Amino acid sequence: MPIRLRSGGDSDVGAFRAVNQDAAFTAAWGAAVADGVGGGPSGDLASAALVHRLVAGRVSVADAEALAIRIREANWDLRAHVERDEALRGMATTFTGLFVSQTGRLLLAHTGDSRAYLLRDGSLTRETRDDSFVQVLVDHGLIAAEAAASHPRRNIITASLAGAEDDAASVVDRDPRSGDRWLLCSDGVTDYLGDDELMRALATGGSPQAVSAALVASALGAGSRDNVTAVVCDVEHSPDPSADDRPTFYGAAADRFCEDLDSM
Repeated sequence: MPIRLRSGGDSDVGAFRAVNQDAAFTAAWGAAVADGVGGGPSGDLASAALVHRLVAGRVSVADAEALAIRIREANWDLRAHVERDEALRGMATTFTGLFVSQTGRLLLAHTGDSRAYLLRDGSLTRETRDDSFVQVLVDHGLIAAEAAASHPRRNIITASLAGAEDDAASVVDRDPRSGDRWLLCSDGVTDYLGDDELMRALATGGSPQAVSAALVASALGAGSRDNVTAVVCDVEHSPDPSADDRPTFYGAAADRFCEDLDSM
């Protein structure tokens, strides 16, 4: 039987930032979080432009290779923005997304330090590896994994989408299981909430919208100094996976390019 995602999301600029550089979307066929890279220009434009270009029209991909191509095409849109305005050079964004393929598989795409987690049969696992400086330190045994969230250089990432020809996101094929719950989130969540807190929120049985809002509120309550975005996706069988396939946008993606929505 075909599958679909029952998803909800929430995004907050936070108390310490003037602009929300996180962008996200949810739909029956996919969901994603993008986080504009701090320190560069127009991170909100980068994340919002990538998300809108990626989902323009209903995303229908055959397999992991086809999704990688579509992400690469969306990345070229960032280059087009830079070519029109040299002041935007250096803008970039992370990207973590979950998509339903034409064959009913799940495709997980990732670059940067936004994350994906999977709650299955009461067990929470992290499904992405951070492309970051501190992750390299952890991999080489130079710091403990528990120290990564508080490391002073934790926000330095080693891969992103910036419109360059060699930019790429990893895409892996995953086996869908009805009842699985996925979390996609920016580092404004994971730098301030540990796995135990994520697990408790996801396991409550609340709706994806309610749980994503609760996670954002918890991260803000924990003192997050970043933008905070969470998307929760429940995998379910559906006789009509195309129902309600119009995307809902959050954060910078809800604030920018709204004039394009009527044509999608």
